[in-house]
Formats: sequence, structure tokens, C-alpha cells
Amino acid sequence: MLEKKKVAFFTLGCKLNFTETSAISRSFAENGFELTEFKNKADFYVINTCSVTENADKKFMNILNRAKKLNPNAYNIVIGCYAQLKPESISNIQGVDLVLGANEKFNIVNHLNQLNKEKTIVYSCDINNVNSYESSYSVDDRTRSFLKVQDGCDYKCTYCTIPKARGISRSDSLENIKRNISEIISKGVKEIVLTGVNIGDYGKGELGNKKHETTFLDLIKELDTTKNIERFRISSIEPNLLKDDIINFISESNLFVPHFHIPLQSGSNKILRLMKRRYNKELYENRINHIQSKIDNVCIGVDVIVGFPGETDQDFLETYNFLLNLDISYLHVFPFSERDNTEAFSMPNSVPKNVRIKRSKMLRSLSEKKQRKFYNSQINKVKTILFESENKFGYINGYTDNYVKVRHPWNPELSNKLVCGKLKMIDDKGYARIKVLEKKLEKKNEYLYSNSYR
Repeated sequence: MLEKKKVAFFTLGCKLNFTETSAISRSFAENGFELTEFKNKADFYVINTCSVTENADKKFMNILNRAKKLNPNAYNIVIGCYAQLKPESISNIQGVDLVLGANEKFNIVNHLNQLNKEKTIVYSCDINNVNSYESSYSVDDRTRSFLKVQDGCDYKCTYCTIPKARGISRSDSLENIKRNISEIISKGVKEIVLTGVNIGDYGKGELGNKKHETTFLDLIKELDTTKNIERFRISSIEPNLLKDDIINFISESNLFVPHFHIPLQSGSNKILRLMKRRYNKELYENRINHIQSKIDNVCIGVDVIVGFPGETDQDFLETYNFLLNLDISYLHVFPFSERDNTEAFSMPNSVPKNVRIKRSKMLRSLSEKKQRKFYNSQINKVKTILFESENKFGYINGYTDNYVKVRHPWNPELSNKLVCGKLKMIDDKGYARIKVLEKKLEKKNEYLYSNSYR
């Protein structure tokens, strides 16, 4: 019997990339390949790249070098955003055998018979021609799955490469999403996280059709009737697309959890204009206030970029004070990273990197304080916790519906289970500790019961 060829995957960047890697790995398995971990010797290494920051480029080189050491004779395949933006540059790197742009990354298996060690093969494309939609979802962790429902972006933020890497905004059909959800449920998943590049823009069709055939609100209303799933979570949504009717619906939903992640990027209107964001800080504050007025104990995460060209000390302090006084739960902080082929790359008044680092540290410190305050506000409340499957140093970890990290002494019977528990304290590692309650709850009432303690 012939030995199966082995393939290993490594994913850089966002959860969207993880969904696509998962879909591509399933296509390899369906074609008779054996999937193995990246730390193992394989015949093919597939690296799904990111282009958001300079650090992502450096990580790619580290991962490629790791693959070459694991098996110098293996074929190394590069896909993802970086591969779309810089195919020729990547093809000149020693050890790269195949580079696939956005149109071909889901067709890797079809290109394998062309590979040889004499010449790097490149299939690039004009991003303006990328207008079809490929479904994907991740099931690597059976506790939760990331489901792609939208791809691409029509926004023109001056710091962002994503529109050039992923193309125009386009969406999966409602029917196909529901079909994917059925497959996900059949694998034992308890929580589905909806993801996309600009998820609030859901509904635009393929082939450049800008008409919203359905809306994001239509989508979540339909999904809220899904049987045999415990939770839906929204990954990230633009503040200008997070309308009152979406917030109001989620406040009364049985399946969508009280957790939002809403990019801000700057608390200075001057900087927001330079970034070409589609809102001002007043609109952002209005969104936060409306959420807080409708949903008790809601968790709100925020993305912020510091050190954007032209950001003065005064501009940064405006952002810091804006966030300080905003009722949010945590921050994801990013020092500005120059990306060529963006407007911001050539903007004047560059902020020194040491200043960017200093500002990042200040906001990360603020994030820790915000998160601790939010966690402390949940003490003595009863929540449902979805536990994961790993034994992590004698503990099992999980998340409440409103995204509080929980750990509990290892008990395999809790794995991939929803457990009702009372939050008792925050430990020295920043996890909530709970008292498990024995009350068995029906799925719909589970959230009603949990929410009554919010």
C-alpha cells in the first residue's frame, strides 16, 4: 500500500484566514492526503499569510525557515493576503515552490502535479477580477467554529491593504450559510462565530453586485431560529454599520450573546478623517451608549491604532481620555505599521517607532484596567460557561456568554459543555473562578436564566 502524502498548515493573521485554512485542509483530506501538525515532517507545507502589519511579514519568514528545516525536500506553498499583494517578491525567496493569489488559493490540490524544485510557480491575479465567493468555516476546535459569511471590503481606509488583498465586498447566500451551519452542528460544535472582512456589509452579491440582496439584520434574525446550536457570536462590526435595530434585536435574542467587538482606531476626529474612517467619535460614543442602555453586562471590545502619521501627543491624549471615559471592556492595541500601496505609507509627519511603542503600552495598561473592572462587575452573577476541551496545566478553560474567561479544576466531563455557574473571584492569572450550579437548564431558558442575573 502506498504511503499517503503528508501536508501541514500554518495560519497567520485573522480568524478569516483560519476559516479558509480549515476549508483548504479538508480539500486535501478529501483527496487522500494525511494532515499533520506543522511541527512534524511533511511532504507539503502550506502557509496562509497576513499583510496587515510588518510583523506579519517577519513571522512568515520565520515560519518558512521552520518548514525548510523540518524537511528540506518538501514543497512550500504560500497563499493568503501577502501572496496576493507581493507574489513576485515571495517567489524570489529561496525555498518557496508555489505562490497562489486570491483566485487560486482554494484550488491548491489542482496545482500540486506541476511542482518541481527547479522553478517557483506563481499564479497571481488582478484583484479587480476577484469577485466570486468561496465558503469556509473552521472546526479545528469542536467547541466553537468560525464561519465566514462575507469577504472583501469596499472601504478605502488609508492604512489598510485588505481591499487590495481580498477584493470587493461580497457575501455568501443565506441558504449556503444555513447549509454550512448544519455541517458544523453535526460535528458537535456548540458556538458559531460569524466572521468576515466587513461583516456589517453582509448582503452584497457576487460579480460586483452592490445591491444588498439581504442585510446583516436579515441574516442574524434567520440564524436566531437555528436548532441544536447554543450560541452565535459576532466577531467584529464597523460602528457605522452597527445600527440600532441590530443592537435591539441582539438584546432580545436567545442565541446571539451579549458581546460586541467594534473597531474605533482613534478617538481623535482629526485622525479618523486622515484614516478615511466612515464615522466620528461622537457616532462611536452613541453606539456604545445605546448598547449599554439596551444590554446589561454586555462585553465590548475595541480596536485602536496608535502612532498614525500626524498623531500628535495631544491627539493621542484625546484618544486615551476618550477611551478612559467610555464604558468598554477591553482593547486590542496596534502600533501603526507602514504598508506600501496604501495612502498612509507616504503621509507626512511620521511618528517615531519608540513613541508608537510608548503609546501602545499606555493603552494596553488601560485595557488591563478596563478588563479587570468589567470582570469584577460580574462577580456573584450567574452565567453560562462554555468549556473547551484541553487540559491546561490541571485546569479546563471556558468563556461566559459575555466573554469572561473562566478556568476550573480539570474535569473531562465538562469538556464542550455549557455549565451554569456563579462567578466567585478573579484569580492571579486573570481568570474568573466559579461555583458550578447543579440546576439543569433548557436551552432557551438557559439564556433567560443567565440573563436574569446580569
